[in-house]
Amino acid sequence: MRTTQFFLSTLKEAPSDAEIVSHRLMLRAGLIKRLAGGIYTWMPAGLRILRKVENIVREEMNRAGAIELLMPAVVPAELWQETGRWEKYGPELLRFKDRHQRDFVIGPTHEEVITDVVRKDVKSYRQLPIHLYQVQSKFRDEIRPRFGVMRGREFLMKDGYSFHTSFDDLQREYRNMHDTYSRIFTRLGLKFRAVAADTGSIGGTGSHEFHVLADSGEDAIAFSPDSDYAANVELAEALAPDTPRGAAGEAMQKVATPDRVRCEDVADFLKQPLTKTVKAIAVMHDDDFVLLLLRGDHNLNEIKVGKLPGLDPFRFATDAEVERFLGCKPGYIGPVGVDAAKVRVIADRTVAAMDNFVCGANTEGFHLTGVNWGRNLPEPSLVADIRNVVAGDPSPDGKGALELCRGIEVGHIFQLRTKYSAAMGCTFLDETGKEQVMEMGCYGIGVSRIVGAAIEQGHDARGIVFPAAIAPFEACIVPMGYAKSEAVKAAADKLYGELRAAGIDVVLDDRNERPGVMFADMELIGVPHRIVVGERGLAEGKLEYKGRTETEAQMIAAGDMLAFLKEKLCA
Repeated sequence: MRTTQFFLSTLKEAPSDAEIVSHRLMLRAGLIKRLAGGIYTWMPAGLRILRKVENIVREEMNRAGAIELLMPAVVPAELWQETGRWEKYGPELLRFKDRHQRDFVIGPTHEEVITDVVRKDVKSYRQLPIHLYQVQSKFRDEIRPRFGVMRGREFLMKDGYSFHTSFDDLQREYRNMHDTYSRIFTRLGLKFRAVAADTGSIGGTGSHEFHVLADSGEDAIAFSPDSDYAANVELAEALAPDTPRGAAGEAMQKVATPDRVRCEDVADFLKQPLTKTVKAIAVMHDDDFVLLLLRGDHNLNEIKVGKLPGLDPFRFATDAEVERFLGCKPGYIGPVGVDAAKVRVIADRTVAAMDNFVCGANTEGFHLTGVNWGRNLPEPSLVADIRNVVAGDPSPDGKGALELCRGIEVGHIFQLRTKYSAAMGCTFLDETGKEQVMEMGCYGIGVSRIVGAAIEQGHDARGIVFPAAIAPFEACIVPMGYAKSEAVKAAADKLYGELRAAGIDVVLDDRNERPGVMFADMELIGVPHRIVVGERGLAEGKLEYKGRTETEAQMIAAGDMLAFLKEKLCA
C-alpha cells in the first residue's frame, strides 16, 4: 500500500466531545468518523484493523470446530415474544414496524434466531452437538452512547451458539470456548484475564468474561496473585470474617450527631474508626420494606442483593417510604428498635460479626454507639454477602488475598442451559426415541470493541501503540525526499517490493510531506515498525530502523533489512 493511493485522514486535535483515550486517538488517527451518536463509519485504516481482529477470531473459531453462518439483522418480534424478552429487554431493543404494521427488532443478540434455525432442522441426537457462529453488526439503543466504539449503539460482534444433548457435553464445549478465547486474545497481543461473571440479561448458569486490562476499564476485577482465581467484582464473593464476634463491652448510648449523615462524617465526629460504623440502606420489594446493613467503608453490591430470596427485583426506597416505615429521614436510620413485622433486616456477613458498633438511631440528628447483636437488637433475619470485595479480602479459593484491577470486557461466554430451547420448543429425539430439550451455550466477542480496548491498553503521547497482529500495517517505509532523490526513490521502491513479496503488510509513505509529518502520522496510527530511507544512510549502505516503542533508532545494512524485520515480526 502506498499512502498516495490510500485514504489517510489524520487530525492534530481530537473533537472536544471525545471523552477517553481510544475515542480521541481513533478520531485523530482517522480510524473512524462519527455519523450520529454512537454510530461511526470505519475509515480505510480503521477497517484494516477491524478486519485483522475479525480474521483472527474467525480462524480460531473454525479451528475450534464452530461453523460460520450469517443471520438477518432484522428479526420478527414474535421470536422475541416467544422467550419473553420482547417485554423484558428494555428500551435498548430497537423496535419498529414495517409497512404492514408488523413488529420487528434490530437484533442486539441472536439467541432467538439461532434457536429457531436449529429447532427447524435438527431433530436427532445424531445431529448434535453443533456450534454455529456469525460475525455481524448489532444495534443496542444505548441511552447515552459514549466513549466511541467502546459504548456505541452499532457495533461488530462475533456471536456463537452451541446445542447439545447433555449438560456434560455443554460443559465440554464451554471449556473448549474458554481455551479458544484465550488463544484469540493471546494472538491479538493483548494483556487479558478471564473472570467469573454474572449472566446478566442473557441468562443461564455459568458465565466468564474476558477483560483487556486497562486503567480506564469500566469493570473492576478481583483476582488473587497466588492462584488462577479471578472474578468481576459484581460476582466475587466476600467471605465472612474468620474471627468470631466480640463481646458486648460498651453500653449503648444515643449521641447527637447534627448534620452528620455520611458514615465518614459520623466516624470523624465521634472519633471512631470508619470500620466501627454501620450504614443502613432502605430498599423495597413490591410492598416489602427491607434494611440492608453494610460496614461504613464497604459498598453495596446490587447484583448480589438482587439474587437474594424475596428481593428480585428490588428498588431503593423513597424518602417518603423511609419516613413511613422508620419515622425518620434518611441519613439517621438504623436497625435498632424497628418493627420486625414490618421491616426485614439483612446484614452483610461483616456486619453480622461486628460488636460495639455505631449506627443510625432512627431520630434525626442522632446516632447510637455501643450497639451489639442479641443485646440491643435481635439477630438479623438474614446474613448474606451483599457487598463488593475490597483489596486485601481473602481470596474465595483460600489462596492469598485479593487485589483489584480495571478491565474492559471484550468477550463473554455463557452456559445458557435450556432457557431459550425450552421456551421455543427446541428439542431432539434421544437414543430411545424420547423427546428431550437441547442444552445451549452462547459465546460473544466484541470485535469492534477490541480495537478500542487495544488502544486503551497501548498508547503514549505520540499516539496508538498497536500489537503487530492488528496494526493497520506491520511496517512503514518513510523515504526522505522521495520526489526529489532518484536514489531514495529507487531504494524505497525496491525495499517496498521485497517486503511485500515476503508477505509483510507494509505501507510506503510516498507523499510529498515533511519528514516530521510522516513520522507523526505513522506513530499516530500505531504502525509498530518504521524504516527510514535517506541519502546519508544510503551512502553508507544502511537504512534506519526504529520500533514504535523504542527511544533510539538503529542503522541496519540495507541488504539485511528484510531478515532483520522478519525476526522482529516473529518476536
